Amino acid sequence: MKLGAELSVDERNLLSVAYKNVIGTRRASWRIISSIEQKEEAKGSEHHVSQIREYRSKIESELEDVCGDVLAVLSEYLIPQAESGESKVFYYKMKGDYHRYLAEFASGEKRKEAATAAHDAYKTATDIAQTDLTPTHPIRLGLALNFSVFYYEILNSPDRACHLAKQAFDDAIAELDSLSEESYRDSTLIMQLLRDNLTLWTSDLEESAPAESEAKKDADGDEELKD
Repeated sequence: MKLGAELSVDERNLLSVAYKNVIGTRRASWRIISSIEQKEEAKGSEHHVSQIREYRSKIESELEDVCGDVLAVLSEYLIPQAESGESKVFYYKMKGDYHRYLAEFASGEKRKEAATAAHDAYKTATDIAQTDLTPTHPIRLGLALNFSVFYYEILNSPDRACHLAKQAFDDAIAELDSLSEESYRDSTLIMQLLRDNLTLWTSDLEESAPAESEAKKDADGDEELKD
């Protein structure tokens, strides 16, 4: 892989999948250990809680390292060398995703900084996507999906999340004729995820009491417990 020139689509996808595999296992571990920690705290098992917190801190340190590596590669090499609108959207979306992952476990000022950086990256990607990519393009749809998850999960803004997801879904439906054969499967899958999240979030808004066991999905295919 050459870091002196723009990556090919295959290289770009391989890099994304490789990092996704590394970060995905740690995000899953963090969610599980955090859930166990809450249960042990409720039981008053202080000794167990202390051990669990130590392990959680170790996972958080690994998450910070991986996210830091990805964000450095994006900022120093991939984004500056990106020429096509598609590449720019892909990398800014990726930047937003990894700042979002940091915000998932951070607190206080660190969480605020990560959330702001994620929002800015997603917004930049969205501005480029609306100019350079069709509403049915899988990267544009994936961006809308993850940006809406960010609003719901990190900013606790279900109204904004629903608006963004619905707009992306409606725009894609209106231009289904522009859907290319090669991206049909990816695009329709993400449209289904947008609709699934909309159904779930709308139900939550109506009930005003989301169930702990329900999950929302992002473009990485992740299922994550809601806050």
